[in-house]
Amino acid sequence: MTATEVFESVTNGGSSDFALLVQILDKYGRWCLVGGLAVNGYVEPVFTMDADIVVASLELSAIQAELIARGFFVEEHEHSVNAQMKGSQLRIQFTVDQRYQKFLADTRTMDVLGEEVPVASLENIVRGKIWAWSDPARRLSKRKKDELDLIRIAESYPELRDIMPPVIRGQLEEN
Repeated sequence: MTATEVFESVTNGGSSDFALLVQILDKYGRWCLVGGLAVNGYVEPVFTMDADIVVASLELSAIQAELIARGFFVEEHEHSVNAQMKGSQLRIQFTVDQRYQKFLADTRTMDVLGEEVPVASLENIVRGKIWAWSDPARRLSKRKKDELDLIRIAESYPELRDIMPPVIRGQLEEN
């Protein structure tokens, strides 16, 4: 069984939903994957049921409308627009934080859940993870997952340790 087939089974259609999402996003210009699925493209994968995405701000309304037309349930929140297909465990999150718009200029194509998609550069993923990890408004469990992602990246890419927060670097030096 492939990783995509396992994800499909565990998420109740998540990889099929992801494939449909990719079709839609590809029609609307630049976009990229950030977050846990993006981290998995660079280091040993861990399971996540979130697809964190950056799209060109001007396209988000049209993308929302098409997602709704294709059967996705869409909710707007302060920092994101979330979409999910009924019954599916895949949670799609579009960030509306303007800092991420710069990520669209520096991507690389990777295979994610059987789809060739643009993924933010590793340096930008680290920046985004640091922003998320250092946000006191986020749940502790989410911040700890971001911390783990930063540690996983630093272990695999020692050259990026200099841009890691001192707390993360200190944990690495202890081992």
